Amino acid sequence: MVLSLGWLSALAAGVFSAHVLQKLCFPYFWRDLLFLLKVVGYGVKLEMFKLTSSVCTVLDRFIQQAQRIPNKPFVVYDGSVHTYRDIDTRSNRLARVFLERVNLKKGDCVALLMSNEPDFLCVWFGLAKVGCSVAFLNTNIKARSLLHCLSCCGATTLIVGSDLVDGLNGILTSLLEDNVQVWAMGSQSDHAQVHTLLDKMDAASDQPVPAELRACTSLKAPTLYIFTSGTTGLPKAAVITHLQSLKAAAGFWAFGATEDDVMYIPLPLYHSAASLIGIGGTIELGATCVLKKKFSASQFWNDCRKHDVTVFQYIGELCRYLCNQPKTEVDKVHKVRMGVGNGLRQDVWREFQNRFGNIKMCEVYGSTEGNLCFMNHVGKIGTVGRSNFIYRLLFKYDLVKYDMLKDEPVKDQYGFCQRVEKGETGLLLSKVGALSPFFGYAGSKQLTEKKLMRNVFAKGDAYFNTGDLMAEDQEGFICFRDRVGDTFRWKGENVATTEVTEALGLVDFIQEVNVYGVEIPGHEGRAGMAAMILRPGFTFNGKKLFEHVTRDLPAYACPLFIRLQEVMEMTSTFKQQKFQLVQSGFNPSTISDPLYVLDYQQKSYIPLTDSIYKSILAGERKL
Repeated sequence: MVLSLGWLSALAAGVFSAHVLQKLCFPYFWRDLLFLLKVVGYGVKLEMFKLTSSVCTVLDRFIQQAQRIPNKPFVVYDGSVHTYRDIDTRSNRLARVFLERVNLKKGDCVALLMSNEPDFLCVWFGLAKVGCSVAFLNTNIKARSLLHCLSCCGATTLIVGSDLVDGLNGILTSLLEDNVQVWAMGSQSDHAQVHTLLDKMDAASDQPVPAELRACTSLKAPTLYIFTSGTTGLPKAAVITHLQSLKAAAGFWAFGATEDDVMYIPLPLYHSAASLIGIGGTIELGATCVLKKKFSASQFWNDCRKHDVTVFQYIGELCRYLCNQPKTEVDKVHKVRMGVGNGLRQDVWREFQNRFGNIKMCEVYGSTEGNLCFMNHVGKIGTVGRSNFIYRLLFKYDLVKYDMLKDEPVKDQYGFCQRVEKGETGLLLSKVGALSPFFGYAGSKQLTEKKLMRNVFAKGDAYFNTGDLMAEDQEGFICFRDRVGDTFRWKGENVATTEVTEALGLVDFIQEVNVYGVEIPGHEGRAGMAAMILRPGFTFNGKKLFEHVTRDLPAYACPLFIRLQEVMEMTSTFKQQKFQLVQSGFNPSTISDPLYVLDYQQKSYIPLTDSIYKSILAGERKL
């Protein structure tokens, strides 16, 4: 008896000691294990699709939900409620019109240029029901970029929202010359060449089109094309397969959301965050989403209270805008419990939670076309994700040393990359393999190849180059540090410096230009700045430059600052030197070169004075 008690005491002491040791040395063990089991279980379900050659797509899941919960609100938009049945039947009508009047067939690619609205979803689903892949076009893109987007994804049909038809005025002739048919979501059109859809829908049946049209046998089949800005200048059409869309649709679920949650989606649907994670995630759960045409900081919390929102999507800028709103007595009066997004700065993160309550912020890291995803399921402030030895076994990624001055990875004597130590900053690379394939870009094998790095650690290997500098601490938390190369982020959008450079090169008084991003205290990302050399015999014309950039570039891509130089600095490999320019910033008291700032009131680039500089730092000047 005494012996038994001794063994029991020893066992209890051992269990307690192990528990204390786990808490001290592996504090996230159980949370990591449960999260990984959840994610791996979902991955196994996707692998089963390969064995059965029958894929349950996001659209299939939506149709299942429409049958299971037909009267449940799916989308709340501008005060109107649209149930799962409403969206299903309306998309059926559109599918009929696409087949019978637009003459689309399975396998066609159709471009979609629409603002956030329920009909965006109806058109998307209607096209998917007839077996078409859909290219989501950024509503900010201008003439040349839009024509390029249609060309690279092979779309011969463009469907445009009624509010965006007038934006086609300058390129309608070019579209028709390229044999692109244009259909508007309206009942009548001022343009004889633009066909209308709404009037055709009235006579169309709302019965489902044959299911075999949407049937899919491969996870790797393309379903969407989502455009990203890159170093090439013009947008690139990232190929989105059913595998990627299904993975993204599991995001809300993985973070713990349920069908009882109400999602708030203020981000543009042409971005993967809103469409794949937001809409796809809502469908996966059978939940409800509140869709906004555009984000409004002043309306955000009132919307959340009105619709009992519990989960919202964000980018870092969005949270800063909310923090900048005047404080009220009801800042913490809401039901929001979770935010899902990316790009949230540590200081904004803390301020947001202090002011609006203990909302769990779930950071997600991953590019639209990338083959790697990090998820901060723990909610640790300032980190974009979490890794451990099990995650590394499943997804092969590495951080390698990067030379900022030369703008290239550091190689050893054998020409291979060098891994950084824990805690050090390095370029994030993700190995391309069966579990993490890279599907690339439509219409350009060259662009796809450019995103790959080969012979990284051994001859014949291939890694996806994220272009992001990251660091991993001793506990396995991943922190974002910076972007490398020719892309920076401003106002939640990727800005391709080459696109801006090409646009500025068309101005008659500019001889050479170097575009880069500079940090502004209190703002997410980097603001655009252009160093330029004037042509001999020409002078700088701020008004002409303002007219040019605002006409040809999206608002977020217009350079905020201009720096006039006599000589353009180059690297040893004859690339434009950006590092020193980025480091020197835009302070007129430390830069001897003439500086100018974009001014929307005067519709010109005006001299950047010390007083203007100080007002920018103080947050008094709207950027």
